[in-house]
Amino acid sequence: MGIFDLEKAIQIARDQGLDLIKVTDKVDPPVCKIDDYGKFVYQEKKKERQQKVKRVGELKNLRLGFNISEHDLETRAKTAEKFFKKGYKIRVEIILKGREKAHSEFAKEKIKRFLEILEKLTPFKVERELKKESRGLTIIITKS
Repeated sequence: MGIFDLEKAIQIARDQGLDLIKVTDKVDPPVCKIDDYGKFVYQEKKKERQQKVKRVGELKNLRLGFNISEHDLETRAKTAEKFFKKGYKIRVEIILKGREKAHSEFAKEKIKRFLEILEKLTPFKVERELKKESRGLTIIITKS
């Protein structure tokens, strides 16, 4: 609508039977809009609720064993697919104990095989590449 004096903006809002709502005061002059205040508050609360729902349980863990069988990899891939449908990110990890740490290449092959099986079920993208940590190997994937 343009730039108005405060008194004139309040008068325009009252003439329309609405309220003058300050959207942001980070700029000069502050940005306001003419709307029903109750409706505005309801919309803001609704946005907050939707953001909370998305944040809850954002990351799920899938732990693969060093000696996991092919069938168990397929089962874990189906579980990952369910997590993707619910909107979660997934951290796939293999915990290496003792002498298994010396065979990290074998563990990398297991994760690659898991990702191949999962790719057949559902498309995904790698958010964080395969990373060697103190306890083993991890990778974070999300639905694409």
